[in-house]
Amino acid sequence: MRAVFISDIHSNLEALNAVAATIPDAPIYCLGDVVGYGANPNEVIEWVRENVELCILGNHDVAVLSGDVSWFNPAAAKAIKWSRGVIKPENLNFLKSLADRARLNIVGLKTLLVHGSPDDPISEYVYLETHSQLFNIYLHREGVDLIGMGHTHIPYAWRSSSGVVFNPGSVGQPRSGNPQACYAILEYDGATLNIEHKLIRYDIESAASKILASGLPTFLASRLFSGI
Repeated sequence: MRAVFISDIHSNLEALNAVAATIPDAPIYCLGDVVGYGANPNEVIEWVRENVELCILGNHDVAVLSGDVSWFNPAAAKAIKWSRGVIKPENLNFLKSLADRARLNIVGLKTLLVHGSPDDPISEYVYLETHSQLFNIYLHREGVDLIGMGHTHIPYAWRSSSGVVFNPGSVGQPRSGNPQACYAILEYDGATLNIEHKLIRYDIESAASKILASGLPTFLASRLFSGI
């Protein structure tokens, strides 16, 4: 049994299309931040609407809905404001329909999906090096076997006898130092659970050119080439 996890697409259609071409035939789950930063919010939302089994809210999705950019840096805030001006009403309604967490059964595993953390599903950044001592606490408190989190754009998979905690990385704006798009495939045979992160090359030049042509900050384009 397999499942696919994507996160932090951030309106990067080129990265999403490259990832989509490699995804196996399995349910797809999105861990938030469909929009923000990139130049194709409508196309990305429409792909998610058509192809994803379940999507949850990220902090950029919330900001596009609310217009509150008070805790975003200037470049991110400008991208949010620009996105609010171009997103179609039906796509905005889709973002409005999303929950900030999902508790469900995936391939027979009790699963919790959040963008940030179980304590703060929208905003908290959970890094392996700062939070791993909490992972068993999360698993026991939530009563699940599997927790998926996005937001940091850093892929990892941590496991103990209690379960697995993972981040699929970012499709649209990697921050691991590798500019390739990243997502995760989960495989489970009833006994062994494996999470494999996939790194996919995409047309960064095209994605960056669209950002510049849209009048968005240069930094949002240049950072794509270095994966930061």
